[in-house]
Amino acid sequence: MISTGYTFISNQFMLHSKTAERLYHEFAKDMPIIDYHCHVSPQEIATNRSYENLTELWLHGDHYKWRAMRTMGISEEYITGGKTDKEKYMKWAEVVPYTMGNPLYHWTHLELKRYFQIDDLLNPKTAEGIWEKTREQLKSKELRTQGIISQSNVEVICTTDDPIDSLEAHETIANDDSFATNVYPAFRPDKSLFVRSPQYPSYIEQLAEAAGTTIYTCNDLVEALKNRAAYFHARGCRLSDHGLETLPFSSCKESEAEAIFAKARIGEELTIEEERQFQTYVLLSLGRVYHSLGWTMQFHLGALRNNNLRMLDRLGPDTGFDSIGDFPIARELNQFLNELDRNNELPKTILYTLNPIYNDVIASAIGNFQSSDAVGKIQFGSGWWYNDQKDGMEKQMKDLANIGLLSTFVGMLTDSRSFLSYTRHEYFRRILCNLIGSWVEAGELPPDEEWLGKLVQNICYHNAKHYFQL
Repeated sequence: MISTGYTFISNQFMLHSKTAERLYHEFAKDMPIIDYHCHVSPQEIATNRSYENLTELWLHGDHYKWRAMRTMGISEEYITGGKTDKEKYMKWAEVVPYTMGNPLYHWTHLELKRYFQIDDLLNPKTAEGIWEKTREQLKSKELRTQGIISQSNVEVICTTDDPIDSLEAHETIANDDSFATNVYPAFRPDKSLFVRSPQYPSYIEQLAEAAGTTIYTCNDLVEALKNRAAYFHARGCRLSDHGLETLPFSSCKESEAEAIFAKARIGEELTIEEERQFQTYVLLSLGRVYHSLGWTMQFHLGALRNNNLRMLDRLGPDTGFDSIGDFPIARELNQFLNELDRNNELPKTILYTLNPIYNDVIASAIGNFQSSDAVGKIQFGSGWWYNDQKDGMEKQMKDLANIGLLSTFVGMLTDSRSFLSYTRHEYFRRILCNLIGSWVEAGELPPDEEWLGKLVQNICYHNAKHYFQL
């Protein structure tokens, strides 16, 4: 391995003032992680999966990296195709130097530093040495899934789970006394809402089987989902999640919902407006269920998915062909929250937008529905997906601070499929401390580090701890 003696990920990384350094190292750095939304596999945690090489950890399923590789003209056979893991890794090593300015450059070197103690910059010259060194280290128990989680100081993980899931892996984890991290399911019932999908009738059959019932009517569907929510609740679930283009609010009577569902069950074609009506009806019903259970409801809004149909046919969804959508949200978002709030049935809610032009819309909307039920009951979620980088996270926090209260923010989540992504919490904490430090250095905040340190620790950990009550 070629070593330059240069340390890129230094103690001062992303910290541009002495105030920022002290806030991070004295207050933020050692706080436990509550990763309340992610896509890691509970099965891999339950089996304490080991990894043969960096490709298994880095490139299998990581559409962030896949998009960068495609942009550099790398053949798909080195991305999702049949080339060996080492060949795929070597191609990624060629791409890394060209990711300057993209968070992938920072994430890559943070992960090498924190989990493998490697300071070398990944490029074609260092790639072979890094490959061999990491392969040797991956034989240790510290770099199996549970070891990675433990050394990352992760207190809580909330995975993303379909209502039809048996949650057997979660039960296995809960019964493992040797593993201290609490791993809970989160309820993701999106497939029950997409009535225009050709797979909808077969999914409803699966849901009925999981709930131990029959589903012939929309009311049956809501009861089946309520049944599964109770099943999830008994296994520690306290959050739901929905990934939608926009939050619908279209008037729908019970009789209309029943008629729409009757057509959907037999695969009859539906209009977009009928789908919106149905989704409004079911989502409001679910919101009431979540409130009764004391759950937090999450909405991830604004993704325009599966845009490259040729590649969708070849590779399927979630393979790197989704982008930011432009779906107006203000009126319907407020109407939806208001409909639940009018009878005090609005659960704690976190709203994320993929399109940052709606930051101010969300930051202002959440202020309409705060209450004494919880501090920061309605949250503007952390910069998500294309926004979970320095500029995006700073913008989200500044917009929240300007219009709401940054001090009540529940902070960062990985939203990742990779077990090495816990370094994103470090990344966020450094950016947070640097932002606050810059305000102090500019004379916009007093240099009261005891007070600021408390707020930093709240945003990094305590706010989420109190909010979710996991």
